[in-house]
Amino acid sequence: MPASRLGRDYHLLWSAAVSSRFGDALRTPALALLAATLTRDPRLIAAVTVAAQVPPLLFGLLGGVYADRWDRRRTMALVDGVRAAVVAALAVAVAVDRAGLGMLLLVAFLLATLGTLFDAASFALLPSVVPPDALPRANGRLQAGTAVAGGLVGAPVAGAAFAAAPALPFALDAVTFALAATLVVALTPPTPSPRSCTFRPDKPHEKPRTKGHNCKIAGREGRAGVLWVGVRWLRGDRTLWRVTLLSAASNLAISGLMAIVVLHALEVLRVPPAGYGLFMATAIVGGLAGALVAGRLASRFGTLPVLRAVLAAQTVALAGFALARHPVPAGLALAVFAAGTSVWNSLWAAYGQQRVPATLLGRVGAAQRMVGLLTAPIGAAVAGLVAGAYGTVPVAGAAAGTFAVVTVAAWRVLRGARPEPESDPLPAPTFSAPRASE
Repeated sequence: MPASRLGRDYHLLWSAAVSSRFGDALRTPALALLAATLTRDPRLIAAVTVAAQVPPLLFGLLGGVYADRWDRRRTMALVDGVRAAVVAALAVAVAVDRAGLGMLLLVAFLLATLGTLFDAASFALLPSVVPPDALPRANGRLQAGTAVAGGLVGAPVAGAAFAAAPALPFALDAVTFALAATLVVALTPPTPSPRSCTFRPDKPHEKPRTKGHNCKIAGREGRAGVLWVGVRWLRGDRTLWRVTLLSAASNLAISGLMAIVVLHALEVLRVPPAGYGLFMATAIVGGLAGALVAGRLASRFGTLPVLRAVLAAQTVALAGFALARHPVPAGLALAVFAAGTSVWNSLWAAYGQQRVPATLLGRVGAAQRMVGLLTAPIGAAVAGLVAGAYGTVPVAGAAAGTFAVVTVAAWRVLRGARPEPESDPLPAPTFSAPRASE
């Protein structure tokens, strides 16, 4: 059976995402560099990073609510327009030497807060522009494009742009946000279908053309506790909930590993400082390769079997990374691990997009991300404490051990799980009995 074409709207959405990711890759290191020119206190510099990590946990669910109630295309365009204005204002402040640490903290917080709404709307919008069977491939290509824009292109350009003029990375970031907003506006509103009623799915006058799809569910949910509807639906779908919990457990190890990887590379693997960028580029290349093959793997073997196999491969890769004492085998292991992460992220997103009703995509997607990221700060904090007391090798070993436990759990709880639907979406669990049967 030939694969469904992704189409014009998908390529517009892909271009918008890649443009935004390129701007992020310019801004994020530039913020850190700018903070370092204002203070040498590591706690204050770290505060800029923390300011960007807190909003998804605070406002993620709220972003999902509005992604389901507002026109998703216009929401994404408006958010990117506002972000363009915020970053442009920062660029002007930097150019006239008026940017203080307080402004950096505010900008980081505002952009991350707006990002929670944008991410929820983007996750919910994708099933409106591509067929259900193309979602794994579409998510994989999004992962690949953003990996190239952020890692292979944006990161090297960021340092050079900041060296040329501290305001330049922020000015370029504002341009990328404006471009992304323009591309999203150009999307064509879809015809109502089982997976999508409209870009704004809760308009009561827009009736679905497919029997059985409830396009007015959003209004009824408001009386049941609008913020927690997505969490309740996610908790009610046993398979999707299990996959989300597996992601959270994996992120505990991933966050811990990323927190110490630079020290591990320099002190254990003896990577010279000048070669650290090249060493980490192996992860980018591995992530790109994984994103490109994710859709094909899902089409051939099925999503859940691939997710189980990916965890096993990542466990082996992490064990190899923990045992390696030379940059080459460690870099190869890191590349395999990053490839697995890209496959997991692509298929996890597509799996949810295939199962969740269109009217709930924003909230359920936000709940998936929030639950999945809850363990990340814990992993980073624990890894820092362990590395400070015992070195980085135990942290890498613990990450491999965590993935081994997650792999065993995945092979047990996902073995008999219901596969993703081939055509019609699954009915939403009711609020009186929120669990979907397997």
